[in-house]
Amino acid sequence: MQQKQEWADIGNLVFQSNPDFEKIALDIFRLQYNHNIFYKNYVDALKVNISEIDRTEAIPFLPIRFFKTHQVITGSFSPELIFESSGTTQTVNSRHLVKDAGIYEKSFFSGFNRFYGNVKDWCVLGLLPSYLERKNSSLVYMVQQLIEKSGHEKSGFYLYDVEQLADVLATLEEQGQQTLLMGVTFALLDFAEKYKLPLHNTIVMETGGMKGRRKEMIRNEVHDILKEAFSLNAIHSEYGMSELLSQAYSKGNGIFQAPPWMRIMLRDEEDPLTIKNTETNKTRGLINVIDLANIYSCSFIATDDLGVLYTDGHFEVTGRMDNSDLRGCSLMAL
Repeated sequence: MQQKQEWADIGNLVFQSNPDFEKIALDIFRLQYNHNIFYKNYVDALKVNISEIDRTEAIPFLPIRFFKTHQVITGSFSPELIFESSGTTQTVNSRHLVKDAGIYEKSFFSGFNRFYGNVKDWCVLGLLPSYLERKNSSLVYMVQQLIEKSGHEKSGFYLYDVEQLADVLATLEEQGQQTLLMGVTFALLDFAEKYKLPLHNTIVMETGGMKGRRKEMIRNEVHDILKEAFSLNAIHSEYGMSELLSQAYSKGNGIFQAPPWMRIMLRDEEDPLTIKNTETNKTRGLINVIDLANIYSCSFIATDDLGVLYTDGHFEVTGRMDNSDLRGCSLMAL
């Protein structure tokens, strides 16, 4: 009963506008160390003195690859959702067991509202063909919920019927309707080749992913093509993954901002246990993520993404660590 109350108390604090991030993160670390068997074993294997962990920089981050081989759960539960990473037929997919779908929904709705306002003011269009063709996609779940919550009659997924999508966008533009088009990169490029539509009331958001459908391109190339096709000044992006329950967003130029309950740190490329000092602007390294919403799995994830971190907390994703698997949003060379 005491454990449940501790989780409830922390959970109520996570999504506040300005959470006491340091305190909450340290509280979550101690609870996850005590109740996540695999994470505890990992931390113990590092011979870390738990009593000396008094700041987030000292918390051990779990390599993301362990979601492929182990159940990373805190406590004991039957999951409401199971999210799996995308990848190729040659890769093993990660599995994230989500105890409470409500936590994920709270996270992405709160994040969307923070960066884009009330979803009910939007028409939400999803162009995610590869994701819709497989089960257990966290991205599809999120977009589906945004579509439903928007309540707009034209909101929905557009699998391969790009002609209908073009017609819908043209109609929405005529109506002056605020619209969000979220698409996997290769599908947006395919769409841009067939239709040149000036989109004055529409945000185009790419979620990454070439899926071997097209030649690899750097992000700037992709964005330039999309901006020209749709007469836009900027292309937005989403940074998320199946192992996390929170997302960061970019409103242009590949510069991402995380919500208050998500923090980006950079680790040293040669020493994975060392967090880089970010007092100087544009620090480069491998991306670690603290996601306070990951209460029932692990909130401290060492990703395989290379990045740049600015002193204001904004960040860029610049590539992938050598020999890491190609997955979903990372299948586009950055």
